[in-house]
Amino acid sequence: MDKLIFLDTEATGNEPAKDRLVQVSYKTEKGGVGTAYFKPPVPISVKAMSVTHITNKMLDDKPAFEDSEMKKELAELLKNGVMVAHNALFDIAMLKAEGLEVPRFIDTLRVARHLDGENKIPEYNLQFLRYYLDLEIDGGAHDAEEDVRVLEAVFQRLYKKLPDIEELIKISSRPTLFKNFIFGKYKGKPVAEVLQTDRRYMEWLLNTMLSAGQDTDEDWIFTLKHYLKV
Repeated sequence: MDKLIFLDTEATGNEPAKDRLVQVSYKTEKGGVGTAYFKPPVPISVKAMSVTHITNKMLDDKPAFEDSEMKKELAELLKNGVMVAHNALFDIAMLKAEGLEVPRFIDTLRVARHLDGENKIPEYNLQFLRYYLDLEIDGGAHDAEEDVRVLEAVFQRLYKKLPDIEELIKISSRPTLFKNFIFGKYKGKPVAEVLQTDRRYMEWLLNTMLSAGQDTDEDWIFTLKHYLKV
């Protein structure tokens, strides 16, 4: 098996174009663990603080990520391994903003969606999957270190269903095509059926997602464009 690096980041917000890292946690298959906080060059948003409980005051005496030992460690690990993350495109964007490249990755979000071909799972966020899959994991606080423990457990469950690292990498590199709606007034309905009965709704939804910017789900944009043929 390729060298896997289970990784999660916390940032000042959710817009990679302007936000920066405040915490990084990773775990390697051989048991190597790294967790550290960093003082970002921009302040943490109130929204981010409400989710992570990491405040600007907590980071006053922390080093910048730019010159940290962790950046050097990650540069070497990512060059020779496969990063595993949930909603990996966000973490990749945050790492890239800090000067790190991620050549190979597995996105457990896209893999979970791919394996759930009929979209039976109501939600795909990491903590929902934790309880939906009945995974036993110690701890409960929302931070990068806790999320890495959950991430590894979710990955191991998915890997049992599809034990092929190269295929998981391929799935992670392309958008997911949904068959059914998993939200909204047509929740549970086939997308192809809604296209025939309420095309305007799908066109409105696509335009709404396109105008939402960074908060948009790329997999749903891909799905809607596919069915609408735009």
